[in-house]
Amino acid sequence: MPHTKTLPHIIIYTDGACKGNPGPGGWGAVLRSGGHEKHLHGGAEHTTNNRMEISAVIHALRALKQRSSVELWTDSQYVQKGVTEWLEGWKKRGWKTASKAPVKNADLWQELDVLIPDHKISWHWVRGHNGHPGNELADLLANKGVEEFLP
Repeated sequence: MPHTKTLPHIIIYTDGACKGNPGPGGWGAVLRSGGHEKHLHGGAEHTTNNRMEISAVIHALRALKQRSSVELWTDSQYVQKGVTEWLEGWKKRGWKTASKAPVKNADLWQELDVLIPDHKISWHWVRGHNGHPGNELADLLANKGVEEFLP
């Protein structure tokens, strides 16, 4: 029986925020493994909430140094359903929706699509602003990202 290496288990919480949609935006991510916790945040001067939600996931996955078993929590149904329900169809249709319209944020979805196979990811949705500690912390970080782009 060959020994298979157990993947490191990482729990990630992500969130995006925008003041105005479009407007200044931010993303935040919390990565937890064992007793370690890492906080990431950033933003953009002129963006949308959905772009920030996807950006949070991209930056969190990019921060992982090795193939990992990831439990990813987002309060964005757009991100969760995008990955688990829509992505394969978009790719088959050449980044077009079922109604033949170009996929919004295709640049970010394509970037995310490259990162996903590097890990074993389970995707979870959590209701935002509902007192979930990991989500609340990701929201705080996303808003910190927004503040860096406010006048």
